[in-house]
Amino acid sequence: MNKPAPSPVVPSALQHLQKFTSARIGLGRAGISLPTTAHLEFQLAHARARDAVHHALDVSALQGVLGQRGLENIALHSAAADRPCYLQRPDLGRRLATSSREALLACRTNHGSDPDIAFVIADGLSALAIQGNAIPFLDVLLPKLAEPEWRAAPIVVVEQGRVAVGDEVGELLRAQLVVILIGERPGLSSADSMG
Repeated sequence: MNKPAPSPVVPSALQHLQKFTSARIGLGRAGISLPTTAHLEFQLAHARARDAVHHALDVSALQGVLGQRGLENIALHSAAADRPCYLQRPDLGRRLATSSREALLACRTNHGSDPDIAFVIADGLSALAIQGNAIPFLDVLLPKLAEPEWRAAPIVVVEQGRVAVGDEVGELLRAQLVVILIGERPGLSSADSMG
């Protein structure tokens, strides 16, 4: 009777710690390399992170869902003209394009009083995070702002935006408080985290 060949994977002494974290620890080894399963899982996580960075935000779909909920919104663009520019020039993602500044100033003029709060939704480094999390977050938060009544600016959706774009939006709207929802840099354990 033939005995099955022993596994070439040598378990790690740290393997028991895997139940406490999603970090890649205690993977073992096969010769001098990672086991095939661990290697393939790493490659998949890396591919998902890369895809998340390059995935485009569907602004019209996001605006449509906001509109269905009766939430006034405006779509703007950062000074980064496209994704490659956004990735290579972080400074351009921190400020609005000139045409977007003008559109936001016109929006403020049309609304009269200064808002208590302004929400900015920016794709950041993971549009997937915004598409999956921004609306559910607002669905929970906005009803809580009804009492006491907060005056909210139209929700601002910024393509190719970084965190600091919220400062400019808040300044232009003269908002007392700015809440920015942004797709965070994807990691190897999550490609769709919203900050």
